[in-house]
Formats: sequence, C-alpha cells, structure tokens
Amino acid sequence: MIPFLDLKNINQQYREELITACTRVIDSGWYIGGKELQSFEKNFAEYCGTQFAIGVANGLDALILTLRAWKELGKLKDGDEVIVPSNTYIASILAITANNLTPVLVEPNISTYNIDPIKIKEAITAKTKVILPVHLYGQLADMPEIMQIAKQYNLLVLEDSAQSHGAQLQGIKAGNWGDASGFSFYPGKNLGALGDAGAVTTNDAELATMLKALRNYGSHEKYKNLVPGVNSRLDEIQAAMLDVKLKYLDQETQHRRNIASLYLNGIKNPLIQLSLSSINAESYMQHVWHLFVIRCKHRDALQQFLLDHGVQTLIHYPIPPHKQQAYKECKNLSYPISEQIHREVLSLPMGGHLDIEDVSLVVKLCNEFRVNG
Repeated sequence: MIPFLDLKNINQQYREELITACTRVIDSGWYIGGKELQSFEKNFAEYCGTQFAIGVANGLDALILTLRAWKELGKLKDGDEVIVPSNTYIASILAITANNLTPVLVEPNISTYNIDPIKIKEAITAKTKVILPVHLYGQLADMPEIMQIAKQYNLLVLEDSAQSHGAQLQGIKAGNWGDASGFSFYPGKNLGALGDAGAVTTNDAELATMLKALRNYGSHEKYKNLVPGVNSRLDEIQAAMLDVKLKYLDQETQHRRNIASLYLNGIKNPLIQLSLSSINAESYMQHVWHLFVIRCKHRDALQQFLLDHGVQTLIHYPIPPHKQQAYKECKNLSYPISEQIHREVLSLPMGGHLDIEDVSLVVKLCNEFRVNG
C-alpha cells in the first residue's frame, strides 16, 4: 500500500533531534511562553520575511484572533464584510463568523482553485473591510492583483497560509503579502508540529502586541488585562519541535516539487484534469505542493481503482462550506465552479514518505484508468 501520508516515516528522519529538543524542554522546567517559543517565533518570522510571528494554539485561532485584534483596534466592527473564497476548508469561514463578521463568498479560478481577483472586485460593497485569500493546496493566490485591489479600496488583507509554508510569488513568501497571515502547523502540514499549533505573521507592531495579549487572556502584563482574551498559546514543546523541522522545510519542499514534476509530466490520461498550477509558466516551482490535486468527472471510480491497486487517496474537500449544515442559511446559494471542484477533486499521495518508484506507480495507474461503457 502506498499511503496518502505517513507522518511516522516523515518524522522518523528527525527523531534524534526531536527527542533532544523535547528533553531540553522537559529539563528546563519552563513549558509555556519561554525561550523555545521566542526562538521559533524569531526564526519563523525571518523565514517568512516578516517582522513578527506570534505563536498560537492552532491555525483556526490564528485567523480568529487576527480578526478579533482588528476589532479591538477599531479597524473592524460587527457586521463588516470579509471576502473569502467559496472553495476553501470551512475554517476560513469559521474565523469570520466567530467574530460576528459577514463572509462574502467568491468563486475561484477553475485553473488554480484560488480566489478569482476579477470576482473580488465585483463583490466589494460599502461594508467590505477585509479580503481573506486562501493559498489553497500550497499555491499562492494572485497576491499582486489582490494587494492592488486592497489598496484601491482601502481594505485589510488577511492571508490564510495554512497550506502554503514557503510558497512565494515575485520573491515574496506566503505570510508577507497581506497585513497579516494565519498559519497552521497541524501535523500533516508541510511544516507540521507533533500536535496542534499555529502562528500569525505580520509587519504591524500594534497588531502583534494586541495578538500577544489576546492569546494570553488579554494580558499584556501579568495580572493586567487589556481586553477579554482567550487561552491560545503555542507551548514550548511544540515550538521546539517546529524549530527543529523548520531547518529542513526547504529540503522537504524541494522533494514535493520533484514529485509534482513527475506527476505533471507523467499523467497523460485525458480523463484526468491536471491543475494549471500557475498564474505564470514557472509557478509550479514556487508552489509548495501541500497537496497534489487532480480533477476527474469519474472521481469516485478513479479513487476506488487506485485503492484496489494499493494507492490511498483523499478528497480535499467533498463538501463546500456553503453546503455544510453549519451554514444551512447558505444552502440555497449557488457557486457552480466551487461545486464542480468539490465533485471532481482527488488528492494523490504527496510528501516525504514517497520515493520515485511510488510516484511512478501512481502515474502508471492514473494513465491506466478507464471508464466502462
């Protein structure tokens, strides 16, 4: 069996360094808000090219707390509109509604799966205050165009970079385009912790200060609380683990790009639609390939065919947010491009656990797939 993902295998190569880091934390006697967090925040900010990185408990909190911080700073208020892709994981929407803000769903570009800037402009109203582009599957949205729109209409930009650690356009990495960016370090991410973890990156010192307070009960100084905050802290052990793995992120990304190149050049089956993984010809080498996603009108049959031949795949994602029970008030809305994507997408195995023989077999099977009748 070729697994979709094998975290044990991926983390095994760093086992000794991870144990050393874990032991260092245990022996320090300091488990929250210490030197390991400071080190990782500094190193991750430098990696992204930003002035600040603020560790939080998970990727969803990274988005929720950033929007909350802007409310506390007087930049947003209840009911303000946030433009967000209709083709995304539900967390992007949850962050908006958790802050009593209004999500305005915008369709993606069918070739990249990312939000369509032309449709962003069409969706802007007097109540629009934020654009929340999602860098889906590891490829940046069209940030040059999105930032130009944001500047034209005086809008904040919050990047959802949960799947795009290290992705870039024009030499600028995910997390350093907008006013702020939310990252997830869920174990399956390109930079994955050994538990839940997240961070916000920004160049705004005032926002960074507010986020540091919000993540820690609203406290900017012990027993003094600026605002009603929450407990959303990146603990010392996860920070130490992430600091180890950050050193190897570019190396792992190159392996993903090599796999993607084999898939892109090898899969020739006309029943399978490959992503035009770019908004320019060389973008697949700036894409970090968190997922390698294909489309097929016979998706379920293809998935079963691959499974029958020992290849595990997943669907990211089977149900679009506006069709979820959680947002039943949206069930009658129509987003045909997103609905088509969610009907047809299939994620092939991707990650450091794969070798060339594994990828060659997946390519061979994809090319052998046929539909009877």
